[in-house]
Amino acid sequence: MNRFPYWLALAAALLCGGATRADELPAASPKGTELAPTAKAHASYGIGLQVGRSLQSSGFDSQLFDADQFVKGVLDSLAGKESALTDKQLEAAMMALDSAVNARRSQAGDKNKTDGEAFLAANAKKPGVKVLPSGLQYKVIKSGTGESPKKTDQVTTHYEGRLINGKVFDSSIARGEPATFPVGGVIKGWVEALQLMKVGDKWQLYIPSELAYGARGAGSDIGPNSVLIFDIELLDIPK
Repeated sequence: MNRFPYWLALAAALLCGGATRADELPAASPKGTELAPTAKAHASYGIGLQVGRSLQSSGFDSQLFDADQFVKGVLDSLAGKESALTDKQLEAAMMALDSAVNARRSQAGDKNKTDGEAFLAANAKKPGVKVLPSGLQYKVIKSGTGESPKKTDQVTTHYEGRLINGKVFDSSIARGEPATFPVGGVIKGWVEALQLMKVGDKWQLYIPSELAYGARGAGSDIGPNSVLIFDIELLDIPK
């Protein structure tokens, strides 16, 4: 039985990792078939960084990872050596790893659910916070006078998303560029809120996990069952 989901994640990271601009790369060696020491060091670090990010998004942390053995496995493979472990040993180890990662995600999900429910219950009592039947909460920061978008419209917004502990995971404001996307192409909490907003509105949303990414989470920052907070300003409904 082949059951190596994390190696697939590593492969995806290596094949699909972000590109580096050519003018940011150290010069290659004149021969073209070798790397200069600085380029080799930077490339090696970049591969490790991509692998680490992929591992993190799959539920790994440093307590589940033996860096020395990882490097040994990479070097053995590159050298064409036979595996130091049998297929049976590898399968058993990967199944144990899979079980440990799933258990950790389950524990994290339970904690996030408890913390999120407590946060929303307290937040609902704060001045200015409105609660919709879906469970979505919002607070109007600034009122606009434009039209409201439909689910089939495109919208242009500025936004910042964070967890209930204050950690920012995405921000068009920090990037300095508004985002344009279809109303129906985002998480449920956004879909509902955007159709209630008017151009010029700025709201703060408090989104229950079931209206966000639910038990699956998203990437390395948004864990399972995470309540999300968004500041959203509706700038335009491009036609």
